[in-house]
Amino acid sequence: MQILEQRTQCPYCGETISVLIDDSVEQQEYIEDCQVCCRPIELSVSIDSLGNIELWASTDSE
Repeated sequence: MQILEQRTQCPYCGETISVLIDDSVEQQEYIEDCQVCCRPIELSVSIDSLGNIELWASTDSE
């Protein structure tokens, strides 16, 4: 298991934020507050067999 830092854009305020991803779980969905505007971001993570990470950030209304 490794914790990896990824950057994404907040869907509310547009600022770039850092999130930590546990690479031992291939499919993940969780909510994390934006470090800038403090609104809840729904994060979806997919990790393929080569370790490539796809990260999607959305609002709670999307």
